[in-house]
Amino acid sequence: MSARISAIQPSATLAVDSTAKALKAAGRPVIGFGAGEPDFPTPEHIVEAAVVAARDPKNHRYSPTAGLPELREALAEHVGSTSGLPIEPAQVLVTNGGKQAVFQAFATLLDPGDEVLLPAPYWTTYPEAIRQTGAVEVPVLAGAEQGYVPTVEQLEAARTERSRMLVLCSPSNPTGAVLTPEQVTAIGSWALEHGLWVVTDEIYQALTYGDMPFTSVLRAVPELVERTVILGGVAKSFAMTGWRVGWMVGPTDVIKAATNLQSHLTSNVNNIAQRAALAALTGPTEPVEAMREAFDRRRRLILDKLAQVPGFSVPTPSGAFYAFPDVSAVLGREIRGRRVDSSSELATVILEEAEVAAVPGEAFGAPGHLRFSYALGDDELIEGIDRVIALLSE
Repeated sequence: MSARISAIQPSATLAVDSTAKALKAAGRPVIGFGAGEPDFPTPEHIVEAAVVAARDPKNHRYSPTAGLPELREALAEHVGSTSGLPIEPAQVLVTNGGKQAVFQAFATLLDPGDEVLLPAPYWTTYPEAIRQTGAVEVPVLAGAEQGYVPTVEQLEAARTERSRMLVLCSPSNPTGAVLTPEQVTAIGSWALEHGLWVVTDEIYQALTYGDMPFTSVLRAVPELVERTVILGGVAKSFAMTGWRVGWMVGPTDVIKAATNLQSHLTSNVNNIAQRAALAALTGPTEPVEAMREAFDRRRRLILDKLAQVPGFSVPTPSGAFYAFPDVSAVLGREIRGRRVDSSSELATVILEEAEVAAVPGEAFGAPGHLRFSYALGDDELIEGIDRVIALLSE
């Protein structure tokens, strides 16, 4: 195998989820908090649109690599409404899920030796995708004490003459942190001042809670429009993780180049899934709001339960569906005769002793933490955290 491919680490989140499912299949009552996957079915009107599309012969053929024209138009309107800027369909590329959008954005904009400022904790795929281009990620760690949000001063301290790009993810996977409008403005203005590209992952934009709004970087700093690529997808907000429809939105020349790349990788996205995504974007919003309200209830529930775990410190997440407790106070102790010196070791002990699966912070560039997804049923959520409470209270 090539050195480039051999160096890729498997997705930690998918690995934890696979382990939990394998143990459950073997008869063990494992409760998995690992996958960022809504437990709701895809809304019925979306499924029905796919059924109708599957029966239409026009969807049985190749379609434009960049996406169905109707879907690109809907996405241009959707992104335009959140960014506050006019977006043209030519600025939109439909991809096979959000991950393909991530890889293609980096592949289109980065060269070997470029540096990418990557706020940490970060989603586990970002550094792997950056490295595939020959570029180098430069983590900028923001801890629990600052709500997992980096300051401009931290970003500036990490910037060098090789810095080409800043990656943003708000609401955040893995922390659930949401940048305030003021923070987005400050960070975006700093990126503009220094001529950086901004790649902003907005896949969780519909999932914010309380009084916290979602703020697109282009709404805050519209002058960045020629140096920003927006990433998104239907997976999280519409419970469509398996449908695999994502998108890139950016300057026309960037999207054209990324489309050329995709023409040699995968060509068009599955037409049936594209029709379903169109129904999601243009259909009723009530199912999305109902899921958001359920996530908000589970957010409050898991925060209450995690606060009862000895040694856990949990900032309040304002978006997405993750809690990211600081567990450093637990490290260095023995649990059922096993010394635990890292969050990775703690996750292993919790899985083996309590049969609860969480993702260690090492996967996100933030040792000393665990990620718990609350995109699962209330009863399992309560039972799972109660097991962790019981284990760490011994």
